[in-house]
Amino acid sequence: MTPIFRFEGIYTPVVTPYFEDGSPNWDALGDVIDYLVGAGVHGLISGGSTGENYAQTVQERLELARFTRERSQLPLVVGTGAMLTSDSIALAEGAAKLGADAILLASPPYSVPTDRENALNALAIDKAADLPVMLYNYPHRTGTMMGEEFLDRVCRSRNFCGIKESSGDINRVHLLARDYPHIQLGCGMDDQALEFFAWGAPFWVCGGSNFLPEEHIALYNACVVEGNFDKGRRIMSAMLPLMHVLEQGGKFIQTIKHGVTMNGFDAGAMRAPLKGLNKDDKRALEQVTRVLKRKIADIVAED
Repeated sequence: MTPIFRFEGIYTPVVTPYFEDGSPNWDALGDVIDYLVGAGVHGLISGGSTGENYAQTVQERLELARFTRERSQLPLVVGTGAMLTSDSIALAEGAAKLGADAILLASPPYSVPTDRENALNALAIDKAADLPVMLYNYPHRTGTMMGEEFLDRVCRSRNFCGIKESSGDINRVHLLARDYPHIQLGCGMDDQALEFFAWGAPFWVCGGSNFLPEEHIALYNACVVEGNFDKGRRIMSAMLPLMHVLEQGGKFIQTIKHGVTMNGFDAGAMRAPLKGLNKDDKRALEQVTRVLKRKIADIVAED
């Protein structure tokens, strides 16, 4: 089955810059989007968890998505993840109206639906948007694995044509690549990017590309465009210290936002309940980033 939409390349789940009072910093967001477009990322995601969607109203999320659509003509995926099905449907309908290219569809958190219940929920959201769907399987956050019954049910709609797989279970990569080839496999677990590409994944949703887009693109190009996995392994080896810093201590979003600020774009404060990085965390990220950029630049320059 030919997918109705091709997810290819680096998709950046864009951060949401805030002022100290918690209101969106639209100028900074525009600067971040312009930077990502100029760096060559292949698509943008508005309303993902990296954008702090859990701390935003439906109206705010749609305003951010609309701004992103108007600022860039890159493929735009709009997140619809929410606890309430009605909120997800409102986000899906809004995504269609503002001209999004696809929606990102996660399991509703906390309720822990069965595969059947989860599939019916997903199909209702799909019906509201009638857009290509990138599934988002992240059981550590939602409490629910998108199992085989779920996949079999939702695939009755051709709109379900991609999946951001963030379970961390390499066996899921094997299952999806072997038994669900009609769903484009996307890397959602950064430290497994090389393995995803080896199994044919055509896209990678990576928070770190908010501030290191060229380096993430370099790994994608080496593995997917050039098919040079020796080069890919060397780039991946250089990136692993960054991934360790991103994942340690549950400070992923805080670390991404500081990385954006390091690039000269004021990502601002976190919305409650999260807080920004301390001085030691900032210093660790700055050091890792400096070394990573140098190493990957040297690898790319060898060509």
